[in-house]
Amino acid sequence: MSTRNTLQAELFGRNVEFGYSETWVGYSLFILRVVMGWTLFQGGITKLVTYLDSDPSNNWTAAGFLANAIPPGNPFTDLFASMAGSPLIDMLNMWGLTLTGLALILGAFVRWSAFWGAVMMLFYWAASLTGGLLQGLPVAHGWVVDDHLVYAALLFGLGAFGAGRILGVDAYLEKMEFVQQNRWLSYVLG
Repeated sequence: MSTRNTLQAELFGRNVEFGYSETWVGYSLFILRVVMGWTLFQGGITKLVTYLDSDPSNNWTAAGFLANAIPPGNPFTDLFASMAGSPLIDMLNMWGLTLTGLALILGAFVRWSAFWGAVMMLFYWAASLTGGLLQGLPVAHGWVVDDHLVYAALLFGLGAFGAGRILGVDAYLEKMEFVQQNRWLSYVLG
């Protein structure tokens, strides 16, 4: 049975109140967490599998994108070009996507994972900026807001809600005595 509640909050200096169903919010957060997790996991694991290919000519690297695909006029072109060819950047990219996705799917360390996932998405968004943004023109994959900003906002929301507590490993971890005695862990769990 669905429980109906009212949320009261102050947002941007205004009082906001609305009704919601706990059951449907729970389903929604669970589905959003798993779908976002799968999206990141798939992106990471495909890079990882091709990186580990026995034929070095098939190995994935971010170098081509970082050196050649940053839109003209991007204020961070030199920064991204300096990262091209770095094995550390490749590893952070592949493993970051893979492990963040896996953590979201499992509902483990969701706040921690959502935070770093959002940071990754903001880096991807910054790579799509064009010089035109400063004059109010669109970015390469959208008009200021592209899929990376949507993902970052979604990850922020999953972390804010502690979505790992909904049919996730975090629900079990938070009941452990060690976690109960170290409440700071609740900032990475959830």
